[in-house]
Amino acid sequence: MIANLAEHTDTVTRRKPRTLAELDTAVTGCRRCPRLVAWREEVAATKRAAFADWTYWGRPVPGFGPADASLAIVGLAPAAHGANRTGRMFTGDRSGDFLYQALHDLGLASQPTSTHIGDGLELKGVRITAPVKCAPPANKPLPSERDNCRPWLVGEFELLLPTLRAVVVLGAFGWQALLPVLAQTWTVPKPAPKFGHGAHIVLPGSPDLHLFGSFHVSQQNTFTGRLTPAMLRDVLGRAAAVAGLL
Repeated sequence: MIANLAEHTDTVTRRKPRTLAELDTAVTGCRRCPRLVAWREEVAATKRAAFADWTYWGRPVPGFGPADASLAIVGLAPAAHGANRTGRMFTGDRSGDFLYQALHDLGLASQPTSTHIGDGLELKGVRITAPVKCAPPANKPLPSERDNCRPWLVGEFELLLPTLRAVVVLGAFGWQALLPVLAQTWTVPKPAPKFGHGAHIVLPGSPDLHLFGSFHVSQQNTFTGRLTPAMLRDVLGRAAAVAGLL
């Protein structure tokens, strides 16, 4: 896997990133998936009318949060007119509004909104990332694109290892994508644990890792009431508690 990450970073750093800052920089230069590169750049060029005055990010979106985070939140992929526009995970769309409000309610985010880089938002002990770093058409990455992007997530979790104690996965796609990553460091049961809202599995390791599941904060879930603010706060709160943040 180190060799795979080196392939990803060869044109950017010529070596495996040794810090999260280096990895985040390397991520933004990735062009490994032609379909995703074409889509993210097309969206950035054509824009949405409401954001006509924006200069879209239009690149892979790195994780967001402190390098010594004890809690990671794993989503799916950047939204075409959200993170693909702003350059920060869950920033600039209603899914992000829902997530950051919950984090703020728990004292894990400095403010309840996330509109753009430089808006003052800071996270306390939390890092937010995704298994696919580029916005996909119809918000549906291909399995090959998920696999191409996996070395970035492996590298990210390797660098978080000294402090990471809990992970909240938003949605079944992220759950399935993350388990092979975690299996490189922690013991993942066989058969693999199933995703479900409120799921909580302890993965043995040094130290153990607490894995939680939550429905994704997509508008499809939040607008229909499948995921309520109280439901999300409950999962995030339990994860933050075992991570030593509450």
